[in-house]
Amino acid sequence: MSQGRLDTLNQIYALYNDFSKGLSMACRRGCSMCCTQNVTITTLEGRGIIDYLSLNDQEALLSLAHGTPRSEWYRPTVTTNDFALFCLKGEDPPEEQNDYSGFGCRFLSNDECAIYDARPFGCRCFFSTQACETEACAVVDPFLLTVNTVFLQFIEHIDTGGFFGNLNDVLALLASGDRNSLPKNSLHLRTLPRNRSIPGFLIAPEHQERMEPILRDLRRIAYRQAPAAGER
Repeated sequence: MSQGRLDTLNQIYALYNDFSKGLSMACRRGCSMCCTQNVTITTLEGRGIIDYLSLNDQEALLSLAHGTPRSEWYRPTVTTNDFALFCLKGEDPPEEQNDYSGFGCRFLSNDECAIYDARPFGCRCFFSTQACETEACAVVDPFLLTVNTVFLQFIEHIDTGGFFGNLNDVLALLASGDRNSLPKNSLHLRTLPRNRSIPGFLIAPEHQERMEPILRDLRRIAYRQAPAAGER
């Protein structure tokens, strides 16, 4: 994995952190209802997690990357940019079978994330305006869904040619050293979907103007574009 791409990923994370500071949310430390084993990541994000655990001598947590996958957890068949491409073509994406069994994330300890500083974007972007434990579900602003989707597209884009899947499967894939298929002990011996470049964006007309500065900053980071004259 290129350290340059990991640096780019961390810059994207930092940009989102700046954006999310102004959000109104019910989320707080110790709230973990959304911390399930259904989080999806790219292989670049997975490498960032493994590097974080290695650098911090978290051998016990690092060993969790070798855990035996369950058959129940969510396994996507398309990436975010695959989904965008289907929609842009006016085609229906394949139906996905989600899992609502509620298995807790293997990195969750006493209702707190043990890899919080290296958590993937799927965890960073999940905000609810109402407490999930009282409402039984998250409530997310439509504009935030647009922002999150665009960030996911760029995160996939910088790992084009890599893989996308359930956090547990991707970590096991990286830990096995086999980049083309899941480990031999997997219950699902199949190839993970490959990341693709951005085919276009799914931005509603009412969100276009608000998205422009965000898109501009993401392009600068992902494509290393210099600011134009007069731009911040």
